[in-house]
Amino acid sequence: MTDASTVIGVSAVAIDGRAVLIEGPPGIGKSSLALALIDRGAVLIGDDGVILTSGADRVRASPPPNIGGKLEIRGVGIVEIETATAPLALIFVLEPDAPRLPEALEQRGIFGCSIPVLPFRVGDAIPAIRAEWALRTHGLSF
Repeated sequence: MTDASTVIGVSAVAIDGRAVLIEGPPGIGKSSLALALIDRGAVLIGDDGVILTSGADRVRASPPPNIGGKLEIRGVGIVEIETATAPLALIFVLEPDAPRLPEALEQRGIFGCSIPVLPFRVGDAIPAIRAEWALRTHGLSF
């Protein structure tokens, strides 16, 4: 099987060597959640652009060309920051009305791999801590 790849318009960070995609409409807080997670030790993969590449039994998330290493901080500007590549373990879909307690997670097929998808509430005081716990609880283990 030949590796396939695609560029998607999401943000992503690596937490303990596992990638988390952060999806949502413009202005909902994708970059803000990425920044909060980076402040807690995560490493940027991409902000508003990520390359997904198929592998043997995983999908890898990598920084995109041209904007790799750049993070937009609202009210500050675009800053340069280190990046990483990691296997995709979880997808957050940012939603203001995400359920308080998700019953079952949807799975999304990407390059033949099944990735858990978690509706993720934005706008409260501790999204980065909740994001880390969500990855620990629902993310794929490698």
